[in-house]
Amino acid sequence: MCGVCGVIDLKGRPVPDLERKLEVMNDLIAHRGPDEAGLWVHERGHVGLGSRRLSIIDLEHGHQPMSDEAGRWIAYNGEVYNYPELRTTLGGAFAKGADTEVVLRAYGQWGAASLDHLRGMYAFAIWDEPAQELFLARDRFGIKPLYYTVVEDVLYFASEAKALMPFLESVEIDLEGFTDYLAFQFCLAGKTLFKDVAELQPGHFLTVGRGPVKPRRYWEVFYDLDWDHTERYFEERLQELMAESVGLHMRADVPVAAYVSGGVDSSAVASLASRHSPYRMSAFTGRFPEDPAYDESSYARALAGEAGLDLHLVDIGVEDFVESMADVMYFMDFPTAGPGSLPQYVVARAAAREGKVILGGQGGDEIFGGYTRYLIAYFEQCIKAAIDGTLRDGNFVVTYESIIPNLVALRGYEPLLQKFWSEGMFAPMDARYFRLINRMPERDSAIDLEALGNYSPFETFQEIFNGSNVGHEAYFDKMTHFDFKTLLPALLHVEDRMAMAHGLESRVPLLDHRLVEFAATIPADVKFRDGTMKHVFKRALAPLLPDSIVKRTDKMGFPVPLTEWMRGPARDFLYDTLGSQAARERPLVDNRKVLEGAVAEGRFGRRTWGLLSLELWQQAFHDRERDFKRLLTEKGDTTGEGIDNGRGRVHRIAPGRPARSV
Repeated sequence: MCGVCGVIDLKGRPVPDLERKLEVMNDLIAHRGPDEAGLWVHERGHVGLGSRRLSIIDLEHGHQPMSDEAGRWIAYNGEVYNYPELRTTLGGAFAKGADTEVVLRAYGQWGAASLDHLRGMYAFAIWDEPAQELFLARDRFGIKPLYYTVVEDVLYFASEAKALMPFLESVEIDLEGFTDYLAFQFCLAGKTLFKDVAELQPGHFLTVGRGPVKPRRYWEVFYDLDWDHTERYFEERLQELMAESVGLHMRADVPVAAYVSGGVDSSAVASLASRHSPYRMSAFTGRFPEDPAYDESSYARALAGEAGLDLHLVDIGVEDFVESMADVMYFMDFPTAGPGSLPQYVVARAAAREGKVILGGQGGDEIFGGYTRYLIAYFEQCIKAAIDGTLRDGNFVVTYESIIPNLVALRGYEPLLQKFWSEGMFAPMDARYFRLINRMPERDSAIDLEALGNYSPFETFQEIFNGSNVGHEAYFDKMTHFDFKTLLPALLHVEDRMAMAHGLESRVPLLDHRLVEFAATIPADVKFRDGTMKHVFKRALAPLLPDSIVKRTDKMGFPVPLTEWMRGPARDFLYDTLGSQAARERPLVDNRKVLEGAVAEGRFGRRTWGLLSLELWQQAFHDRERDFKRLLTEKGDTTGEGIDNGRGRVHRIAPGRPARSV
């Protein structure tokens, strides 16, 4: 739901052309909220908020920015699902039915501590008139985005980084962010690929007014393990929490649909949702019909049959790759988390034609341990323990005897195993996991590695991997914790941008903080028993799912036939993109050598994808820097009346107009 933006002068001075700046920012995120737009500017002209609305709850009265009697104003993106319960807790009369008003009232009563009461996804800004402060906050997991930059003592923030482009002195690559991208295909610790643009990290808030602009953490997950309960207890509690979370995520004044990928996570969510739904739910899955190896739709069909879902099959072809990749990178703001953005974009486009809200299964792999690399890491750890006699020292959760039957899941991963074991076996856990996930080339003639400086992603990786909140020696928890804190927000970036590109709200019921906090107490040998990925989660949700989904060992995670396309029908697109004059003149990357290496890349390699995405990103933003800046000088076309209510000017723009093209 929605996109937000805003401006504040850090010294309290009037901001020149503030309304125009807010209007431009609102236009650049218009796809996030096609139903309505609104602006608010303080009477002193030093702060203002903008909002684009996708109407999901209280369709008639949830206008934004919204104010309260104390003169506070809010621009809010997201859904707080427990808003009816919070109304009761807060007491008093409410003028509207929207959760926006509840969030504003909660802040008025509890201040920053209000975040502890919210269950849902959100990124919002509140101008606190009594305190003369701007309060920015982001949900615990990073489901909803928020970016900011400071230029000449003025802070600009927005739901998407593209809305900040007109204000940057220049559009440049952040070298540390780029180094992170080469290593992981995402950035760490709030960095982005844009120099001088930061991400407000998940579980953080930022107060702007008195003192320095410094984010503060308000939530953390702690792995305080529960050794007192049985596996059956954990299964029953997971069933209860999953049912509760999905029920909350079904709250909407419009129909709710679901993604079904054929895996356990999305299938469990869709199955539970269908039980809560008063109507026959629509479900969407994508497939690549040209090659059966990339078609998992049979599992989606099996679920749809059992759960009574109206299944929509979305075919994805090479023409989507060629025609949509430039748009994908524009809406993404910058590349992250691999090629899943393309199929996500195409399936979201189809779903948006049918409705406004869809449920997904993001989070299960990071919370319960669903990645094959965890098995690879433990396989090595078992060998080490068998040799040095540390089978029971708590550093791992499986024995070599028990893991053997599950090693069939590693079929097809032989090249990765060979590379992983080529050097440094039995090193410390952090060094081994870093080696397993690190994509940074030691030598690559296509990348100017010397120009990147001395920054080491490993040091930042270590801080997260060995976080004090993990607090013990279980390898499994350290691996999943790192992915939960880094990979998951990157995947949520894709989930949000590809849905919002089409005015579609994506909800992720597995990321309810009560569910996540409980899961963190489950011992690793219950979650990952005998090396079975997502063991306890599968056991808990099995009654909801077809056996074919519960027992499958070949889940691929929406792979894309990139190699086949780029060697065949998309070859011209690849060469036109990387062979253009602009592409040949890029700093840091020699795209001629990228093309030379593309032919030899393996089936699931990501090097060409990552560098092709980087080039398309530079075309969308770096090459169009002047176009973004020119938006500020064009005459505005705001419709609707400006209202002076004594606390500032409010502009309502309804219905929403399309995004301004740059």
